[in-house]
Amino acid sequence: MAVSYRQCLENIYQLGRFGIKLELETIQNILARLGHPEKKYPCVHVAGTNGKGSTATYIASILQAAGFKTGIYTSPHLVRFNERICINGQMISDPDVVAAYEAVTAADTGDRHATFFEIATAMAFFHFARKKVDWAVIETGMGGRFDATNIIEPSLGVITNLSIEHTQYLGTTIPALATEKGGIIKPATPLVTSVHQPSGIRILKQIAKEKNAPLYQYKQDFFVRKTPGRPTVTYRGLNLHIPTITPPLPGDHQKENLGMALAACELIFHKYKKNDSRYHLTPDLVRQGLAGTRWPGRLEVIQQNPLVILDGAHNLKASQVLARYLSTILADRKLTLVIGILDDKPYEAMLKNLLSVAHRVIITRAKIDRSLPTPVLAAAAKKIFNGPIQVIEKVSEAVSHAISSTSEKDAVCIAGSLYVAGEAKEKFDLDFF
Repeated sequence: MAVSYRQCLENIYQLGRFGIKLELETIQNILARLGHPEKKYPCVHVAGTNGKGSTATYIASILQAAGFKTGIYTSPHLVRFNERICINGQMISDPDVVAAYEAVTAADTGDRHATFFEIATAMAFFHFARKKVDWAVIETGMGGRFDATNIIEPSLGVITNLSIEHTQYLGTTIPALATEKGGIIKPATPLVTSVHQPSGIRILKQIAKEKNAPLYQYKQDFFVRKTPGRPTVTYRGLNLHIPTITPPLPGDHQKENLGMALAACELIFHKYKKNDSRYHLTPDLVRQGLAGTRWPGRLEVIQQNPLVILDGAHNLKASQVLARYLSTILADRKLTLVIGILDDKPYEAMLKNLLSVAHRVIITRAKIDRSLPTPVLAAAAKKIFNGPIQVIEKVSEAVSHAISSTSEKDAVCIAGSLYVAGEAKEKFDLDFF
């Protein structure tokens, strides 16, 4: 008897209790039993600390605009599991989730059963092969070297940037982190990166040299610069020059992500242009692809009057980026910050960044068991913030109260965790429908 979609998801989520396993043998065996679906289409592999999702989305959007059926696998999801696996911008359907789950779990017969992320990753590879995609853009979950996605043989690798995170798995230094992320570098396969720390880029160059992999570096081999006085940027790439691009996603940090994606597309289109006339990268194609880019939960404006911004800002670097963005757009508005943070994050430093732009704070907690208890977060906030602090445990109630008690001329920002962003997003979607 076939499992229902609801039961399928319950089974997948229960796998979370098995945690993270730093080895690739289990997923390799599953994929072998499925006939290696991951080898049936070319891939782009995207790793890094921040900007992975938007960079991957830019690449996928441009490939789709060129006429290629393009899959993209990202994590985590905000509201529905289906968000993780998309083809040409459309989420996997519920019946296809079930089909992929049944195929993958039937192949999960090894000594150690697969974790949540291994099952989800294998489901994505299976679905993309079943639907005969032309390209797949694959985002790592955590790290790179032992990430479940690192069984692919990509046509191109991307490492966005480095910031200390997941120290129990990835190490406590930039060189250690670079070693883990650099694990996605494959022999003779080009790598595009925006890593800037000397100790980090040194490690990546060393790995690339050992594997004879060409390495292209942001601000060294390709550039994106703001147009003075205009909301556009100019891309000067490896061979392509594109003036007056309007970034589809807000925030100055998107210059870097956009540059990475465009350099990646240059390399892809150049490599395959002799085989297919669709591999003709032009400024118009780039603009067409970027116009269709969407990346929910990252500087996403949910409503106006009051202005409501939703942003995961789930680590230290992301909190710095968000604080900088808010400081530039809220000159005449008082900000209410709704915030919840996971217990493995540097929450005091993140609070210091985000509370610097807040007028009022509402502390909340996502449903996931890794969420920091609100008393702990509130106590930390009181040490560095003199304004009003309120605790509302449930995210949906915290968001409702924040909006209802904020004047139309002011603003609300919901941040601190992608899980908080997801619960807020779900509330807004339910309210809308």
